Amino acid sequence: MAVKPKLGLALGSGSARGWAHIGVIRALADAGHVPDIVAGCSIGAFVGAAYADGDLDKLELWVRGLAWKEVLSLLDVSFSGGLIKGEKLFGFFQRHFVDHDFASLAMPFACVATDLASGREIWLREGSVASAVRASIAVPGLFTPVVRDDRLLVDGGLVNPVPVSLCRAMGADIVIAVDLGSDRMGGSLHKKLDPAAAAERVADDREPGWAARLRKSFSRPRQNNGALLPSMAAVLSTSIHIMQMHIARSRLAGEPADVLLAPRLGHLALMDYHRGIEAIEEGRAAVVRMLPVIEHALSG
Repeated sequence: MAVKPKLGLALGSGSARGWAHIGVIRALADAGHVPDIVAGCSIGAFVGAAYADGDLDKLELWVRGLAWKEVLSLLDVSFSGGLIKGEKLFGFFQRHFVDHDFASLAMPFACVATDLASGREIWLREGSVASAVRASIAVPGLFTPVVRDDRLLVDGGLVNPVPVSLCRAMGADIVIAVDLGSDRMGGSLHKKLDPAAAAERVADDREPGWAARLRKSFSRPRQNNGALLPSMAAVLSTSIHIMQMHIARSRLAGEPADVLLAPRLGHLALMDYHRGIEAIEEGRAAVVRMLPVIEHALSG
């Protein structure tokens, strides 16, 4: 009897577009393809950790209900290392989704970070899962770096945005990878203000205090003659993700996946965490489009 090949799922970086990973996982399961191994980078680490811990249902429920004001409430202003400390966001993640050691997860999981001092790629596979995810998602300039094992760690997308190589190293025979940066970059930076989103933010505009005003300056776009001028966070994150897109292309050329999924999410801004329903549905659609290729690779 032939041995079933181990299926690895490599979940790539891409900020808010990463909610598409939820749809990818759901659609693969619907088709009868449950991964044996999961590797994630940045937002892919966030979703992958929740999935490996059996918390995907809880995460999806939360993502589908996220509103812009709730996204803002998870941000905490910092003046050293990054614009956002990330303590609120990752404290929430740790309490509600995963606060375990890697060894206690239901399936093999690992994530990628970058050593800020040496520029080396670091594979995180031991110790606290929440701490590892916090390091993998620490976008330079936005989230403050994480000290772990005497290293100062930041977003793994600087070195390996779509961690196919990590999946292979963990024993995957077939790798399905999700590349969130292959669609048109920066398309969301020049668009009309969504009336529904504008109405949702009216109350937040009245929020008093210098911290609230500072937070809005880097987390929210401004309207100018009907066009949106990108926020500081949008400029930083989009610039970084343009760089990551080119890194991903280079890495994937040398370390190709067996199947590459490319959700069409160029219309979403990288800080549009409140638009999770759109991202999830496009993740599902990306699997459906590639299902014949997936079936062929797995029948192999």
